[in-house]
Amino acid sequence: MPTTFMNGTPPRPQPNDGFAWTQERWGTALHCIPLSSVAAHLFTTASLRLVDDEREWAAVAAHMGVAPACVRLIRQIHGVDVAIVRAGARADRHRPEADIVISDDPSAAVGVRVADCAPVLLADRRRGVVGAAHAGWRGTVKRAAAVAVAALGRTFGSDPGDLVAAVGPCLGVCCGEMGPEVRQSFRDAGHPAEDLNRWFTPGRAERSHLDLSAANRDQLARAGVPLSQIFTAGICTNTHRTLLHSYRAHGAGAGRMAAMIRARGASSRQKG
Repeated sequence: MPTTFMNGTPPRPQPNDGFAWTQERWGTALHCIPLSSVAAHLFTTASLRLVDDEREWAAVAAHMGVAPACVRLIRQIHGVDVAIVRAGARADRHRPEADIVISDDPSAAVGVRVADCAPVLLADRRRGVVGAAHAGWRGTVKRAAAVAVAALGRTFGSDPGDLVAAVGPCLGVCCGEMGPEVRQSFRDAGHPAEDLNRWFTPGRAERSHLDLSAANRDQLARAGVPLSQIFTAGICTNTHRTLLHSYRAHGAGAGRMAAMIRARGASSRQKG
């Protein structure tokens, strides 16, 4: 289990209910407490850059309780393709092009990397299977979080009502200024006006501010995940750029944060 901060640790922004900062051997991390009772998981911070340093990935693997070769990542392309990590399949270092990864393999940790985009973790309370989705504004236009829910149902028989979801730190509505073409992309993808009015706040000129967390929360709920089982960290990566990686703040040189999750073993799954 993660260790909580001790007295004297520098203050951190208060996450929303359900999330808590932890202090690991390698630095600061974030966990969703309700999700912790369902699946081992982790949201990293700027304590790790997670670009090409194998030692950092080894630290993530150790935290997740898997071998370094069993950290299963994807090559993210801002789409909604799904990669599947199955129990019993041979682990390899190949990263398929996808923005969603789902798994029933307790020996593997699956996840996504972000630096302003929303990381969405999902775990099935009954079946023990898990998923992770990379949902920047482009992925959110394509309903990446809902696609992940559907993929868990289609592949592993998950009922959306059994899922617990956590949306980690991402670009907040405070800093999520977008051009008019972004709102138009949502409109062209068939998102109703009432959603757009809820997710976008008018800004200067023709620009507006996107609430990425709220959009993903609403899409998860519409996919059947109970609102009481959806948790959002509510921490803006750009605002807290010294604690979290932000592409908007640091450009191409920004590091990446990982959102990782691991399926439960068959012996610990509830019989349904």
